[in-house]
Amino acid sequence: MTNTHKDALFVLIKSLSKSEKRQFKLYVGRLGVNADAKFLALFNLLDRLRTYDERQILENNIVKKAQLSNLKAHLYKQILVSLRLNPVNQNIRVQIREQLDFATILYQKGLYKQSLKILDKAKNFAIENEEKNVAYEIVELEKIIETQYITRSIPDRADELAVQAKELSAHNVITSKLSNLSLQLYGMMLKVGYVRNDEELLEVQNYFDAHLPAYNIDNLGFREKLWLYKAHLWYSFLTQDFLSSYKYASKWVDLFYDNEEMIPLNPVFFLKGNHYLLESLFFVKYSSQFRETLKRMEEQVNSPKFPQNENIVSLAFLYINSNKLNQHFLEGTFGKGLYLVNIIEYGIKKHKDRIDEHHIMLLYYKIACLYFGNGDNKNCIAYLKKIILNKNLKMREDLMCFARVLSLVAHYEAGMDYHLEVQLKSTYKFLLKMNDLHAVQKEMIKFLRSLGDIYPSELRNEFQKLYNELKKYENHPYEKRAFLYLDILSWLESHLQNKPVGQIIREKALAITR
Repeated sequence: MTNTHKDALFVLIKSLSKSEKRQFKLYVGRLGVNADAKFLALFNLLDRLRTYDERQILENNIVKKAQLSNLKAHLYKQILVSLRLNPVNQNIRVQIREQLDFATILYQKGLYKQSLKILDKAKNFAIENEEKNVAYEIVELEKIIETQYITRSIPDRADELAVQAKELSAHNVITSKLSNLSLQLYGMMLKVGYVRNDEELLEVQNYFDAHLPAYNIDNLGFREKLWLYKAHLWYSFLTQDFLSSYKYASKWVDLFYDNEEMIPLNPVFFLKGNHYLLESLFFVKYSSQFRETLKRMEEQVNSPKFPQNENIVSLAFLYINSNKLNQHFLEGTFGKGLYLVNIIEYGIKKHKDRIDEHHIMLLYYKIACLYFGNGDNKNCIAYLKKIILNKNLKMREDLMCFARVLSLVAHYEAGMDYHLEVQLKSTYKFLLKMNDLHAVQKEMIKFLRSLGDIYPSELRNEFQKLYNELKKYENHPYEKRAFLYLDILSWLESHLQNKPVGQIIREKALAITR
């Protein structure tokens, strides 16, 4: 039996809504000859199956094994054509492409004037909606047609099209350079997380400076500004300059609110911008604006004007719930956030085909932190195990490292000392292998390793020594990242003051007047 997730056709069919399936059957049935078509029979069979089973397909005598691959490819194409015709999927980008296709057909039939009329409208529509790549394609087709059918003063028309092509090309080039830079910085963030030393900082700085194109902000359109802010945002995250990340995430989100017509056209970028703004606000502990930003994003997502499709619904689930967890961390209300666990577990199952494993593991880490803050160390350990035992996770090495450190602390808190020594050795080896053994982690492991030799009467003094040592690194340019993943200082303060860690964090949150 083939793995369900590896068969693209089966996954596509299972992703269809009832209305999309009904439309597909209507689309197929528009001609009587399709009523008994083999691809429709295959569609109906796959729609009934719970898991993809090639043996069952062949037993139904729909098609011979040698022809199955071709039939599946044909069915896949027909489903995509049907989906393209669905009004739900008729966004501006698809509409412009459709007009370009119509104009191309008219051109090929020799109906040049009709083709040029459609192209001119489509081009203006594309430029208005910041679709400059397809606008450039339209201009190139206009140039081809004008060389075969002279409709007006050719010198003026040639100059007009040449200028338009040059301007659009320049915008597309700078957009491409900025998007490439943003993508590379994002890749660095996923692979290793924040910079860990001067060498890595210099490497990122040099890369950013070398690949940031020259620009005049006044000449940039919506799309170019969007990629510019994204590139600066990832650079700020990598270098742990969270005030700068807040600045550029704010610019990103404000860009959408200043151009509200772009929100339904680019809902994914809108959601991502808000997510990174919330993440920046979390890092700088700006709780009042965090609540306002999250509320405003939820209101926009629930607005009738906001697009709804599987991808957008999955991203909205991920970003809204991830930041609801962050809000409880920020305010120290761990117990109040426990209701989110069932919602997130259900959402992961529902959206598992559209959420990558990295983000699922990040949700598990946040849930583990929620349980830890609420004093439920056994559930904390259970969720951390999902990350530690994951052999397929090849990114965010820092997440893997801190999951192990938190697991050590949770084992100690749970009184599971018999596992501690083995875990200490395992974690130490892992951190060395990842080249991620830093001062905060060294002090934590050293403290946990010495616990067996400390008398109970001396324990408070040892907690105080560790607290004093770690406090030095709270604002260290590289070591401070340890406190982003695990509020170790608040944990130590909870032992020193004999209070729950959640209460310590709540008191700190209330003390910050923003």
